[in-house]
Amino acid sequence: MTRFILFRAFALSMALLLTISATARAHEIRPTIADVEVGAEQVTLTLRITLETLLAGIDLDTVENTNDAPEAFLYDRFRAMEPDALEAALRADWTRIARGFLIEVAGERLTPEITAIAIPAVGDLDLPRDSILTISAALPEGDAPVRLGLAPGYGTFVPRQVGGGEDAYEGFLGTGELTPPLPRAEILTEGGLAVFLRYIGAGFEHIIPLGLDHILFVLGLYFFATRMGPLLWQVSAFTLAHTITLALAATGVVSVPASIVEPLIAATIVYVGVENTLGWGNVRGRTLLVFCFGLLHGLGFASVLGDYGIASGRFVQALVGFNIGVEFGQLAVIAMAFALTGWFLHRGWYRKAIAIPASLAIAAVGAYWVVERTLL
Repeated sequence: MTRFILFRAFALSMALLLTISATARAHEIRPTIADVEVGAEQVTLTLRITLETLLAGIDLDTVENTNDAPEAFLYDRFRAMEPDALEAALRADWTRIARGFLIEVAGERLTPEITAIAIPAVGDLDLPRDSILTISAALPEGDAPVRLGLAPGYGTFVPRQVGGGEDAYEGFLGTGELTPPLPRAEILTEGGLAVFLRYIGAGFEHIIPLGLDHILFVLGLYFFATRMGPLLWQVSAFTLAHTITLALAATGVVSVPASIVEPLIAATIVYVGVENTLGWGNVRGRTLLVFCFGLLHGLGFASVLGDYGIASGRFVQALVGFNIGVEFGQLAVIAMAFALTGWFLHRGWYRKAIAIPASLAIAAVGAYWVVERTLL
């Protein structure tokens, strides 16, 4: 009965958290992500972008949420437009908007033209709408390299060079920053094996050293276990679950804002730490719970995979490689935890002296993140 009451409290808390997050941070500012192709005669950028912020003239360097901008009423008007009307507004204002896309060759500024636009239907007005905008510019004669960026006020820029082999550029640029010179070349297709191996590294890196929240979740699983076999099953269930939602989110089938996903991921860390401390559950129940939580964590991984960029036509290799890298990272966390505490795992005092204090610390950090990611 006690556990049932606590589960209800947990569920009600999560519902409240969803409401607060969606209300407070619904129109969050997102980075502009670009697949960049630098050919011998033309540069092409395929941008995942929120067109409404550009049309409204919002300074993306000064706000974290469109509701905070003086032009919020304009943003809301554009956000309610049907795709055809929004495209017409973009084309009508393109001369102004195009100045914000910085394309330089030997100090000469090039003006891009619109090649294609894909705008989703209006949908939920409380959520930002990501459109796909393809722009291109003809390059001057010669072999001078190209530099790219966004002008001040256009926000964060995440370019990824498609093709170019092992030297393809990827970056995370602040406002006004330019890429290093990108050499011209005939577009090379990055091989499937190269993509697969590169994304293994990306997945591992997202756990170690970048994924502290995922590290704490895996440690929470470790401090519940008394045997390695069931623990590995739980980690495998977690990987299977986040693979499912990662694939759905990365292909656009499912879309949940980070302002909702990230606080809920922190809440799963709190729950696991508290459950460890109170001694609830059994191996089967914990495995099912971990699978459910893994579905949520997969949505968090999706934003990372999207920001990292996926080579055209290599989605399966990227997805599989990324998940293998994540699994390797999780196993490395378990291996390091076992190296430090494995000698004491079956001692009578292990739970009171190590597992419970560690779980309480994990829950405390998770609770701080819930508050920080929801209210701060």
